[in-house]
Amino acid sequence: MPSAIPNPFVTRLSPPPIPSVFAWARDYAGAHGPLIDLSQAVPGYPAHPEMLRLLGEAAASQAMTGYGPIEGETVLREAYARHVSDIYGASIQAANIHITSGCNQAFMCAAIALAGAGDAIALTNPFYFNHETTLSMLGIERVLVECDAVGGFLPDVVSAERALAAGARALAVVTPNNPTGAVYPPSLLHDLFALCRKYGAWLVLDETYRDFLPGDYGPPHALLSEPGWEDTLVLLYSFSKSFCIPGHRLGAVTAGPKLLGEIAKIMDNMQICAPRSAQVAVAAALPVLADWRAGNRLEIARRAEALKAVVSDLPGWDIAAIGAYFAFVRHPFTDQSSAEVAERLAKRVGIVSIPGSYFGVGQERYLRLAFANADVASIGLLGSRLPLG
Repeated sequence: MPSAIPNPFVTRLSPPPIPSVFAWARDYAGAHGPLIDLSQAVPGYPAHPEMLRLLGEAAASQAMTGYGPIEGETVLREAYARHVSDIYGASIQAANIHITSGCNQAFMCAAIALAGAGDAIALTNPFYFNHETTLSMLGIERVLVECDAVGGFLPDVVSAERALAAGARALAVVTPNNPTGAVYPPSLLHDLFALCRKYGAWLVLDETYRDFLPGDYGPPHALLSEPGWEDTLVLLYSFSKSFCIPGHRLGAVTAGPKLLGEIAKIMDNMQICAPRSAQVAVAAALPVLADWRAGNRLEIARRAEALKAVVSDLPGWDIAAIGAYFAFVRHPFTDQSSAEVAERLAKRVGIVSIPGSYFGVGQERYLRLAFANADVASIGLLGSRLPLG
């Protein structure tokens, strides 16, 4: 009698990566001081007291205990539409916004809406591992677009066109990038948008870390002002980072109403609606905590500068790309895999990082350091610990 087995599209995947690197850290005996966690992309400071007050007030409301609109609370859709319009200088309406339970869910909804089993979606190499595993468990083929390591890990336009010409239904990119931190210039994003339009494909742009671009950067791109952008562009976003509420799981999709209608079908089966009280709280917090979020952006920039200073003094170590929350750091151990290096650093000197190999093909020489997790003082300790690893 044959045994029942789980879905092979899921069983072929490795276990979640964050718990695996924390398993290494459990063997650290503390000889060099407290553990320095540079693994998961979580804010290294608490939520604002007003954010907590708003969350508590909304959670205590009887009105929030029932199901809400599939597309999201009107108050947040309208507030976020105004926010996006201000950032990009474009006219975005609530009808262009769908609220999800985190940005990973936003990506999964988009992937299901844009491709089916046997289709292909292009990802950059290196890629955000949850994007890759999402496609894998859905039976969607992954096509890799190479990035220029010498030029700071920006996507190669020729490689992107090759993937789209071969039939990829979408190109998914993250900027500021996870894992490298690379910030894709507006001109490059326009080129990728034009390629997707040329081949009748979608450009899925994950902007989870948009709030941590330099204050004088200007609009991240002008794509929302392109005529007919709704037929090509899908923007994804997370409220987790800038509001320091990752546990409340809140994200957003910005797209044309027609595509959002398809996403609503998916969301109704996946979760019905995103957490309601968090939506109401964030809608109120968007305008009132703007200055606080700007201050956090400056703090994250200070942490980036601290990491640059530390690594510049370490022979054999090099920052290949850095921005927003992350640095993609080249380690000096040419004869060892990135997993071996990361495991040794965790167990021996208490530095928790993510191996480059977790993010794609040919990334063995790199580690991802999520420097936003640690304060400047903790980052300064890396200078004495990394050489011992």
